[in-house]
Amino acid sequence: MSVSGIQGLPLEVTVVGCLNLKDKEWISRQDPYVSVEYGSARHRTRTCTDGGKNPTFQEKFVISLIEGLRELTVTVWNSNTVSADDFIGNGRIQLQKVLSQSYDDSSWTIQDKCGRYAGEVRLILHYSYGNANQPGKSKIQTPAHSYATPTAPHYPAYPATTTYAPPGKSFAPAYPSGPAYPPSTYSTYPAVTAAYPPPPPAAAAYPPPPPPAGYPACPPPAYPLQYPPPPHSSVYPPAPLAGIYPPPPY
Repeated sequence: MSVSGIQGLPLEVTVVGCLNLKDKEWISRQDPYVSVEYGSARHRTRTCTDGGKNPTFQEKFVISLIEGLRELTVTVWNSNTVSADDFIGNGRIQLQKVLSQSYDDSSWTIQDKCGRYAGEVRLILHYSYGNANQPGKSKIQTPAHSYATPTAPHYPAYPATTTYAPPGKSFAPAYPSGPAYPPSTYSTYPAVTAAYPPPPPAAAAYPPPPPPAGYPACPPPAYPLQYPPPPHSSVYPPAPLAGIYPPPPY
């Protein structure tokens, strides 16, 4: 797709880094940097000291586009302090994609002086006026659609299910109606006469009452009791009983 009307418009170029660069140092690690050229404009990144084969830059430049010029050139160098810088490789970056799509994040191959593979350079290109953002082109506005909130469908209620018997037949009841339970012989519960709990028994009178008069009184003893009893005789052996001789043996 042909893109026109880009004269003087800005293009952002971000140099992210390099990958698998050809090594120009034998002993130490090389110190690469990248140069970006577009028309008469030239931009240079900082030197990545000891960057070796995979340096990282993350530097952004803004260049003014030129009508009819659709590519820029990147060149990778190895910085030297004593001698001239070493050429590692260069490549051409096509701008057709970023001009039509406004954005391009790609890695581009670079070649040495003999045309051999010398590594890759990753660039992020951003063009703010791509597609519908170009001057003189109006954006296509999509009409806003208003959507009504869908309502739940209304379904009629199902009629009650009625069971029909086939002709000439009738359904018997599920359970035969049995006779009622015989009436209870007790109309009401008997009345409770005794109090619950029963009252405690009456306390016995003290002293106990005398025995009834129907029984005869105890007869008096045959001889009067003497208290204390008379002392025993201290004569030994005891005197024989009067009227008995010889005395009975002991």
